Amino acid sequence: MTTDTLAVIARRYACRAYQDTPVPADLLRTIAEAGVRAPSAVNRQPWRLVVVSDKTVMGDIETQGLENLRAADETGYARIQSRGGRLLYGAPAMIIVATQAVESPFPVALDAGIVVSHVALAATALGLDTCVAAFPGQALQPGSPLAAKVLPAGFDFAISVLLGYAATPGGTPHEPDFAKISYV
Repeated sequence: MTTDTLAVIARRYACRAYQDTPVPADLLRTIAEAGVRAPSAVNRQPWRLVVVSDKTVMGDIETQGLENLRAADETGYARIQSRGGRLLYGAPAMIIVATQAVESPFPVALDAGIVVSHVALAATALGLDTCVAAFPGQALQPGSPLAAKVLPAGFDFAISVLLGYAATPGGTPHEPDFAKISYV
């Protein structure tokens, strides 16, 4: 037996080439709302979601991210270049999960991971293609002018989800390794 949720989980994949077609604002809103429904440790909700669909801002993030990546990680930069040189793969939109430090024994990164999972699965369920992406963090480094422009004050880039319509529909999810499951 399967459910719609399990079918969405099974078909989601990392899309690395998008059409230049805008994502409708109502879909972006619905997906962001799914993200903020995520649970968090002690219900602290140490995140803000930033919906980016402005072409200029997307371009600025890509340009600055590539510059910073080249200076910081030649291997990562080479990998992006081997995939067409597009840090954001031509995605017309993304949702950034920004986090703030909170006094808690529970890692904020775990909360961000739950949010990003909600965002990616909601987007897939609504017919969009996605790629969970840390590379935009290269452009949105703490204290940078671009981070100050894009992120809420007091919040840092944690993770993002690129959103759009695949340039070539029908991408293949990674092959799950069920041997990584143990039962006690």
